[in-house]
Amino acid sequence: MLQPPPAVPGMREEDVDTPALLIDLDAFEYNLDMMAAKLAPTGARLRAHAKTHKSPVIAKLQMARGAVGNCVQKVAEAEALAWGGIPDILVSNEVVGASKLARLCALSRIAKLAVCADDPAQVSAIEAAAADAGIRMTVLVEIDVGAARCGVTPGPDAVALAERIAASKHLIFGGLQAYHGSAQHKRTPNERRALIGGAIDASRRTVEQLRQRGLDCAIVGGAGTGTFEIESASGIYNEIQAGSYVFMDADYARNLDEAGQPVATFRHSLFVLATVMSASQPGLAVLDAGHKAVAVDSGLPTVWQRPDIRYVSASDEHGKLSIGSETESPKLGEKLRLVPGHCDPTVDKFDWYVGVRNGRVECLWPVAARGGVT
Repeated sequence: MLQPPPAVPGMREEDVDTPALLIDLDAFEYNLDMMAAKLAPTGARLRAHAKTHKSPVIAKLQMARGAVGNCVQKVAEAEALAWGGIPDILVSNEVVGASKLARLCALSRIAKLAVCADDPAQVSAIEAAAADAGIRMTVLVEIDVGAARCGVTPGPDAVALAERIAASKHLIFGGLQAYHGSAQHKRTPNERRALIGGAIDASRRTVEQLRQRGLDCAIVGGAGTGTFEIESASGIYNEIQAGSYVFMDADYARNLDEAGQPVATFRHSLFVLATVMSASQPGLAVLDAGHKAVAVDSGLPTVWQRPDIRYVSASDEHGKLSIGSETESPKLGEKLRLVPGHCDPTVDKFDWYVGVRNGRVECLWPVAARGGVT
């Protein structure tokens, strides 16, 4: 059920109903501008990942700063973006099932669509759906560059699959999907460089073998918020699929730079605003934001700008805070910002973004693809 907005423009932040999903607009816009500035000298294009924000409003703001389009993981996310006016969308994932493929092909009437495959049976199914819809669908070959998740083996197996796609009159070979997800959260630069170095080598080798067979890669895509600077400087990746950079979460903030300090390229801009609903015991307070308001799969949230207060456990509707002995306990009804451990599944818990600037609500944006798991 769509929930009513927790705020109205002009309202003070402290009057927003909670739990609420807040965007600090100054930090958010800084992140958008910073990514554009980082990629500009590299020649790599940004195809920002909308699985993070699930919003055509945010996708348009990314495109206004040079992104060529967005990528998504699910057909439902592609639908929300296409219906919201985003013209170029890659489903950076495999899509299996006749009904899902029919929906994807239908979207090609209003947007440029592409999808990934790592198996000849998937290619045949996409081909049949495209033929039935009377279109040509662009298909990328996903290669496993080390994540051991989806993807065909780089090299000859990938080339064979690409040739199968290129031979179809209903399909267009679009290039390679080469994303190494687990590398994004390796804490040290050396760890990240080592893993992405392997991904770059595998991608380069496959691209060269494709060229030898007369196939060019319009897209060699991958990279994320944790490693995009490595891929964009590689000379082989030409599309960057970072998503979390727009918000930054507590887990990404644990990545370290060359000096051993937390990477500070982007700023925290996404928060869950929560209210102290109980403060009946010394050294303890309870917020109205538990599992149903903030994802904890990548660690518990942190309390924004309050190192003296720790979020120590969550239950369905409660978030327990431990208060430092030298700290005055927050008062009943007081509101605190939480930095989620993982932004993507936290966003998916809410219907609305509440955009705030200088302590006031400036805008409300729907989380259009919330719950889009098909």
